[in-house]
Amino acid sequence: MQVGLFGANVMRFATAAGAAELAGAAEAAGFDSLWTAEHVLWPDGYESEYPYAEGGRMPGDASTPIPDPLIWLTWVAAHSRTIKLATGILIVPQRQPAVLAKEVATLDDLSGGRVLLGIGVGWLKEEFEALGVPFEGRGERTDEYIEVMRKLWAADSVSHDGKHVTFSGVSSNPKPVRGAVPIVVGGHSQRAAQRAGVLGDGFVPLGGDIPELIDVMRQTAADAGRDSSPIEVTAMHRGLSGDDPHAALEELTSWGVHRALIYAYRVGRVDVAESCREWADKLVVAP
Repeated sequence: MQVGLFGANVMRFATAAGAAELAGAAEAAGFDSLWTAEHVLWPDGYESEYPYAEGGRMPGDASTPIPDPLIWLTWVAAHSRTIKLATGILIVPQRQPAVLAKEVATLDDLSGGRVLLGIGVGWLKEEFEALGVPFEGRGERTDEYIEVMRKLWAADSVSHDGKHVTFSGVSSNPKPVRGAVPIVVGGHSQRAAQRAGVLGDGFVPLGGDIPELIDVMRQTAADAGRDSSPIEVTAMHRGLSGDDPHAALEELTSWGVHRALIYAYRVGRVDVAESCREWADKLVVAP
C-alpha cells in the first residue's frame, strides 16, 4: 500500500526551508505523496463547526500560517523528482474555475505529471462570506467547476454554457501531462462519497464511518454506470500511529483502500529525514 503525508504545508513545513526538507526526506524514505491543507482566510470568532476534530474548532489559531497549496506545492516540486503533489483539500467553489484549471495544469506540466487535485466544497461559512462567495449552492458550483476544468484540460477551442460559467471557443494551455489531472473528492459526508462515485478519479474520506462511505461511493458509481475499481481510495486510520500499524494497514486493505495517510507533523522531529525513515520502516514503505 502507498503511504502519504497529510497536512504537509503547515507547522514547521510551512516555511521554504521546511517544505524543501520535507520534500527531500519524504521522497527518499519512499512516501508516495504530500497532501496540503487550505484556508484562504481565518475568520475571527467563527461559529461554523469544524467537522474533523472534537470541539468543532480548527487546530492552531488565526496566526497559524497556511500557505497557498498550489504555490507551496510548486516549491516542493522544484525540490523533488517523483513524489506526488496532492491538495487535501482545495476548496473549489471559492476559486474561478478557468483560472484554477490553468494553475493546476501549469503545476502538473512543470512537475512532470505529479499532481493529484484533492477537492472539497468547504465548511467554513464565514470564510465564504468574507470572500464574497455564496455558501449556499457550493456543491452544485463545485460539480460544474470540475466539468469546466476537465473541458479546458482536454481540448482547445472549447465551450461551456452552464448555470455558473459560460464561455465559447476558448483554449487554456499548457495541458496536463496525461491529458487531465486526477480529481480526488474529499469529505466526511455521504454527499461527498456520492460525488466521488459520480465524477471522482479518487476518494479521500476525511472522517465519519470510512467503510460505509467507501460503500456509498462504490454503489453510487455503479448506479451511475461507472466501474468503481479504478477510483483510488485514500484514507487514514488511527491505528497507524499505534502499537500495531500492520493491523491497521490490513484493515484499510480490507476496506478497499489504496493509499494510507498519516499526519505530516508526526515526522516533524528535529531530524526530519531520520523520522521519515523510521515511519517508513514502521509502515513498510519501500523507497
